[in-house]
Amino acid sequence: METGLAVGSLLALPGLFIWIIILLLPWRPWSTRESLDTETTGTSADLSRITVLIPARNEAEVISRTLVNLAAQDVNLRIILIDDQSDDQTASIAQQKNLPGLEIIKGQPLPEGWSGKLWALEQGRTQVKTELVLLLDADIELKPGVLNTLLNKLDRENLDLVSLMACLRMESLWEKLLMPAFIFFFKLLYPFHLSNSAAPYVAAAAGGCILVKTSSLNKTGAFASLRHSLIDDCALARTIKDSGGKIWLGLTHSAVSLRPYDSLGVIWDMVARCAFTQLRYSWMVLILCTLLMMVTFVFPVMALLSMDFPATLWGLLSLLIMYLCYLPTLIYYRINPLWGVCMPIIGILYLLMTWTSAWRYLFKCGSRWKNRSYSLPAQK
Repeated sequence: METGLAVGSLLALPGLFIWIIILLLPWRPWSTRESLDTETTGTSADLSRITVLIPARNEAEVISRTLVNLAAQDVNLRIILIDDQSDDQTASIAQQKNLPGLEIIKGQPLPEGWSGKLWALEQGRTQVKTELVLLLDADIELKPGVLNTLLNKLDRENLDLVSLMACLRMESLWEKLLMPAFIFFFKLLYPFHLSNSAAPYVAAAAGGCILVKTSSLNKTGAFASLRHSLIDDCALARTIKDSGGKIWLGLTHSAVSLRPYDSLGVIWDMVARCAFTQLRYSWMVLILCTLLMMVTFVFPVMALLSMDFPATLWGLLSLLIMYLCYLPTLIYYRINPLWGVCMPIIGILYLLMTWTSAWRYLFKCGSRWKNRSYSLPAQK
């Protein structure tokens, strides 16, 4: 009996300890307080100071909606769409909109050593003559007034870069199960409060919507300095912060991703594409991450199901605190809070996705995105 109690406690207590720490951390990585939405009041900013760069590859299904909502922000907005070797009707659909201020650049073939998005952005950057650049993914819909709000924040707080974590689509069963957790885990890895502070340890941005000073971008070597990066948004934030710039990242309901993730397979491939990259291709970090995920998501469930009352209690407390940490994210995205009870399953699914990413790296499968393959760095 005592042995069983000891085993049950060993299963439950480490996870309980970790979740208590997460809950009590002063920078509150679980919080949704770092948020920015369209201001109902505020000064009208001069959006002619901005050039929008949109890298687009095979975005025929969403590009029209993205461009129309973007152009509605201001008639003086200059928009440069870089058609990144699309083999669909992306460019022709964009041209047919006949929007004021829209220029379409035919992208050149991808040079060796560049990611497609960064190469497209670099081609657009050479045409920028304005003080500010908005880097906008082709599948991001901006709600009315949000660009004005972004510019006001950048000016008011003297920021070099301000970024919004676009609201992902959360309509299908798999989207409701996994997409809020995707953002929750991102905030645990890159606590927004620390990233937005002067602390040098954390720097993050969300690549779907980034407003950056042109001078700050050029000062850091622009996109050429990031050309090897698959996680280019955080790499950009890091270079801006390391050069002395001030950055800010927040959640929003006013920038919305139009890309559907209707099936588990689509989400799986999206995460596996760069999960091992996030771990810097380190097998030691992967093993440590696996142990951490087992302790925080699996062991509390095992303790809960044990036959020892103290261990069951510790397991229940772990799961309760886990749920409380996740709850603000569900509330922010207006998802039924009952989805929070699935967190142990969600954690294991993301762990398996990460191992899939490592497996593909091990067998040199490379990374594939929008019918384009990227080689992986040499294994050490």
